Amino acid sequence: MARPDVLLMSTRIKKLFNKTIDLVFAVILLFITLTMIIGVVRLFYRLSELFQEGGITGNYLYIFSDVLTLFILIELSRSLFEYFTSHRLRLTPIIDAGIVFVLRHIMIELFNHKLDTGSIYALSVLLLALGAIRVSTSIDFQREKRHAHDSDCDESTSQYPVDKSEPKPHL
Repeated sequence: MARPDVLLMSTRIKKLFNKTIDLVFAVILLFITLTMIIGVVRLFYRLSELFQEGGITGNYLYIFSDVLTLFILIELSRSLFEYFTSHRLRLTPIIDAGIVFVLRHIMIELFNHKLDTGSIYALSVLLLALGAIRVSTSIDFQREKRHAHDSDCDESTSQYPVDKSEPKPHL
């Protein structure tokens, strides 16, 4: 059996570790938020450049790239923000950000005509793998959710029998 002073030390180390992780995630979230604010300001600046120049092809690529980058940052910040409520990193928003990142890369490279056949195949396999992981995590999440709901229903019926003899007043 563990000694009380060892358990107390272990609890203190866990608390320190959790506070450190919270601080690190808070700093990362702060930097991502600042980056998003700067990105939106730059996006509006590029939009004004779009109106000033005659052709839109070159600037359109940069605007498109900036918008997709902002989507990636939003997905990552959602994942980090959710950590503060559940103290778990959910895999789904991170994979969504990865899928958007790969799609962003493909669209930009295709637009610039710099993507060769081998790269297209490799990126397609990567997208397929990310999509399969995304679908499997969604199925697993739904299964866990259903299992938790079923166990809640079983507990309420088996442990706490309902007395139907006298109605309870509603408050």
